Amino acid sequence: MLNRLDLSSVDDNALADHLPRPVVDGDEPLDAVRSIIADLRRRGDLALRDLAERFDGGAPDQFRVPGAELDAAWNRLEPALQAALETARESIEAFHLTQRHQPDRHVHRGMVIEGIQQPVRRAGCYVPGGRAAYPSTVLMTAVPARVAGVDEICLCVPPGSNGRIADVTLGAARLAGIDEVYAVGGAQAIAAMAYGTESIPAVDVIAGPGNVYVAIAKREVAGDVGVAAAFAGPSEIVVVADNTVPTSFAAIDVVVQAEHGPGGLAWLITWDADVADAVTDEVRRITEASPRSEDIKATLADGGYAVVVADASAAMVVANAIAPEHLQLMVEDPRSLLPAVRNAGAVFCGPLSPASVGDYVAGPSHVLPTNGTARFAGALTVADFCKDIHVITLDQEAIDGVADVVATLADAEGLGAHAQSVRLRKSST
Repeated sequence: MLNRLDLSSVDDNALADHLPRPVVDGDEPLDAVRSIIADLRRRGDLALRDLAERFDGGAPDQFRVPGAELDAAWNRLEPALQAALETARESIEAFHLTQRHQPDRHVHRGMVIEGIQQPVRRAGCYVPGGRAAYPSTVLMTAVPARVAGVDEICLCVPPGSNGRIADVTLGAARLAGIDEVYAVGGAQAIAAMAYGTESIPAVDVIAGPGNVYVAIAKREVAGDVGVAAAFAGPSEIVVVADNTVPTSFAAIDVVVQAEHGPGGLAWLITWDADVADAVTDEVRRITEASPRSEDIKATLADGGYAVVVADASAAMVVANAIAPEHLQLMVEDPRSLLPAVRNAGAVFCGPLSPASVGDYVAGPSHVLPTNGTARFAGALTVADFCKDIHVITLDQEAIDGVADVVATLADAEGLGAHAQSVRLRKSST
């Protein structure tokens, strides 16, 4: 069930060379995504309809879901589910409120520099659908945008086999205060939000995870529109475990992210071969009993590994090389390993801190970098929906103090007008 990889005799400096990495794009999906984007930019809603017929089994009468349907969907939810969504929304909002920046002021050589954070006008959230409903992702994308102060938030969700979006997803959209919901999925939804169609106005920032086609589409439109959290593709987890953690805890947490479906990673790293054997057996048992058994098996076939290394130090070398979306430190002293963590979207410490808590109610967004992009990217935050703007003010004393420096540098670059602009302002006394 988990592919075994024994690296216990491999030197730390060579560990990365022995690690498999699944190929998440390649020419075929990349060419398909580029074709979809080009078609949508050329034909707008006509392309959306053709693509919906092709991929979703039919196009809706209108792509936008009426606001009244969001209200009705919320009212159809069980009270316990409504309460759970409200608790999750409150936790997400409370955490992201800590990320709002007050204007700052810096004075140097008489120059006054003020920093202000302005939200984008319009943000687009993408939430997977079809195979399952993800109301948590609605909250994890829309709530940070709302906290940032974004004026308009739209949501794209692929419809289910019945042509409709699940009530729980629409109810979460209503709870999050989303302004527009569109029954559109896949790479075409990303292209529509990036470039606009007759039905879907373009946005300034796109956030949210998706399958490999969605992730590639976001990468393709980056630069024309802001894209948050780097390559937020198929889900990943690395569990670092020793013999102090219950086998069932480690095994279920390997399975948790795998049940999202194929294309992701689900790794166990340990320096105890007996732990690797026990967890592998338990993963097999859990998988066979799961109603999502086929999705789990599809993930584990190519992306499931039990890796045996020499010691805790080697385990962290492997974890950093993978740069996983989720990293769980399920060892006797997890905080002792934290200084060695360089690359991870989110870290969960100890046996009682599963990644599933982060998926729903911890507060930080669960939209995280995947496919190794945690090397340079982090979680979705309020800052992804904002722009830092600097306001610079000089008085006569300040311009007198820096004019010669500016002029000297400008002259060295051959930019005479730059030099003249400060010389003209310098006082004659």
